[in-house]
Amino acid sequence: MTQCHLWSLQASEEVSKSLQAMKEILCGTTDKEPPTEVVAQLAQELYNSGLLVTLIANLQLIDFEGKKDVSQIFNNILRRQIGTRSPTVEYISAHPHILFMLLKGYESPSIALRCGIMLRECIRHEPLAKIILFSEQFRDFFKYVEMSTFDIASDAFATFKDLLTRHKLLVADFMDQNYDTIFEDYEKLLHSENYVTKRQSLKLLGELILDRHNFAIMTKYISKPENLKLMMNLLRDKSPNIQFEAFHVFKVFVASPNKTQPIVEILLKNQPKLIEFLSNFQKERTDDEQFTDEKNYLIKQIRDLKKPTA
Repeated sequence: MTQCHLWSLQASEEVSKSLQAMKEILCGTTDKEPPTEVVAQLAQELYNSGLLVTLIANLQLIDFEGKKDVSQIFNNILRRQIGTRSPTVEYISAHPHILFMLLKGYESPSIALRCGIMLRECIRHEPLAKIILFSEQFRDFFKYVEMSTFDIASDAFATFKDLLTRHKLLVADFMDQNYDTIFEDYEKLLHSENYVTKRQSLKLLGELILDRHNFAIMTKYISKPENLKLMMNLLRDKSPNIQFEAFHVFKVFVASPNKTQPIVEILLKNQPKLIEFLSNFQKERTDDEQFTDEKNYLIKQIRDLKKPTA
């Protein structure tokens, strides 16, 4: 064993011991609560020395247990409050590159899931969620949710969903301001070759447009004929689950009392075909009364459509 390798092992052991000691100070032990003033001192030291940043920047170099300790230390210190203040949220707001280092962690398999855990803890805090949403890096999520490693893609999607559903007013404002860019990227997910990505994205789209906070976004989305055509195609997807999720978006187009002219025209043009298709659509779902009621309602809405009088 070379001397260099020996030093490396010793350094690794030292890091592990230090991380465990920090974790004990912050989290306490089974029989002992952490002393408040010592926690405050350690937190201040983590900010002032830049150690919090260093730990994340070098996460790949730390052993498996150490990585777990770093994420526990990070999440614990993030939850820490003094009255109504959250000092670590303030610190990260002033050093936003911490958030982008965590986000970029999805590109490194050995730290991706740990970074995901810390990122979701950050997103719980609206000021930090806002930084990510309105950053150029937000668009990287569309790449990460398509990654070939299932665990990483699923974790990235969980973070992406959290970001778009947790802070309702913030997200409504963000989507309203960036509608074209977001939905251009989002549409690619609905065409994904990856079944899980496609299904999750379709399900999330249904949740987003049915959320009352997103009324303006829903109105814009269901006014565009290309979106209706996409949903009509997805209703015929080979996967029954994707068909079912597409149905929950399709129904919003049909049920809307304020359909735009192009939407009415498409529905009228396909009126007989749609009535026949929906009458036979997923008949095996006999135990789902709500689905059956919604289907019957849509059939009636389509049947009652009249050509606008000139």
